[in-house]
Amino acid sequence: MKKLLTTLLLGSIFSACAERQPVPAIPSDPEIEGKIEKLLKGMTLEEKIGQMCELTIGVVTDKNNNKLSEALLDTVIGKYKVGSLLNIPFGVSQKKEVFAEVITQIQKKSLEEIGIPCIYGLDQIHGASYTQDATYFPQGINMAATFNRELARRCAEITAYETRACCVPWTFAPVMDLGRDPRWPRMWESFGEDTYVNAQMAVQAVRGLQGDNPNKVDEYHISSCIKHFMGYGVPVSGKDRTPSSITDIDMREKYFAPFKAAIRAGALSLMVNSANNSGVAFHANKELLTGWLKEDLNWDGMIVTDWNDINNLYFRDHIASSKKDAVRLAVNAGIDMAMIPSEGQFCIDLKELVEEGAVSMERIDDAVRRVLRLKFRLGLFENPYWDIRKYDKFGSREFAEVAL
Repeated sequence: MKKLLTTLLLGSIFSACAERQPVPAIPSDPEIEGKIEKLLKGMTLEEKIGQMCELTIGVVTDKNNNKLSEALLDTVIGKYKVGSLLNIPFGVSQKKEVFAEVITQIQKKSLEEIGIPCIYGLDQIHGASYTQDATYFPQGINMAATFNRELARRCAEITAYETRACCVPWTFAPVMDLGRDPRWPRMWESFGEDTYVNAQMAVQAVRGLQGDNPNKVDEYHISSCIKHFMGYGVPVSGKDRTPSSITDIDMREKYFAPFKAAIRAGALSLMVNSANNSGVAFHANKELLTGWLKEDLNWDGMIVTDWNDINNLYFRDHIASSKKDAVRLAVNAGIDMAMIPSEGQFCIDLKELVEEGAVSMERIDDAVRRVLRLKFRLGLFENPYWDIRKYDKFGSREFAEVAL
C-alpha cells in the first residue's frame, strides 16, 4: 500500500509539472493576437515566406545613381514579398533625412504590394552609429565598466530616440556575449566576462530601447534584438564566428543566464550565434532555439539569423546537403527570420520544402506570427513611416552631455 501511495503521489506531481505552463515572458495582448490571426488567414504561402526573409538594402539599390531601384523593389517586395530590410543605404553613414526618405519609399511599396509594412533594422550598438550627426556612446565593454545601470538605460533611450528619428524601428542590440577569451576580436562590443554584469546591463539596455510596455512600443522607442545566442565570445580558436566548446552546465548557468534575464525584461527579438558549440551549429539547434527559448521561457518573440548563417550550414559547416537543406534544418530548429542577405533563393527553397512536406505549415505559421507580432508591437501597421521633424533633440547638447 505504501509503495502504491508513493507511486500515485509521484505520478500526480509529474503530471502537474508536465501540464503547468511557464509564466509568459511577455504578457499576451488579445487585440494584437486577434489581428495576427485575421491577417494570417488571408495570406498566401508566398506572402508568409516573404515575411520570414530579410535582405540587405543593397539588393534594391541602383548603385549608379545612389537611389532605390523601382525594378529591384518590384522583384524583392512585389515578387518575393520580402518583409524586412537592413543596413546602411548606399554603403556609407547617412543623415536621418536620407534614412527616412528611403524607408518611406520601401514602406509605400510594401503596403501597396502585400499590405504589410516592412521592418527595417540597423546595428546601432553604441548609439545611432550608422547615422550622421547622432550621439555616440561608449562601446559595451566601457559601459559595463561604469557598473551604472541607470546610465546604461539612459544611453539606450537616446539611441532609440535617434534611431526612430531615422524611421528605423529595430536595432540589433544589445550585444551580451560573455567575453572570456582576450583573443576574441569583438570584446569591445560586449559587457565583458561576468554573467551578472552582462545580465544587469542587458536588462537596462532592453528597457531603455523598448520602453516600459513591450506590447506597445511608442514613437520614441524601438525593438531590441539581444545577441548572439550564445557562447559567441569564447571561440576555441580565438577568431570571430568560429566554434566554441562549452559544457552543458556552463551553457545553462553562465551563457544562457543573461539572455534569460533580457527575455524576462521584455526583449522582443533575438539573434543567433554564427558558429557552433561542440560540433552542433546554433542555427540548427532545436533544443536551444525552440526548447530553451520558446518553450521553456514561454517566449513569443522572434528569432533572426546572423548574416548569411543559414547558407553557412551548407558552405562552411557541411551539415546540410545543399542550401535548400540548410533552410530546412534552420527553420525546423526554430529560426523565424533569415538574414540571407543578398538573394531571394531562400523564398524559393522554403516554398518547395513546404510543398514537399519537409517543413510544416504549422512551423511556417508560428514563424510568421512572431514576425507580425513584432510589427504590431512596434505600431508599424498604424505608422509605417513618420514625420521625423518632431525629433528635435536629435544630436543635441543634452544627449552629448550624457555621452560625456
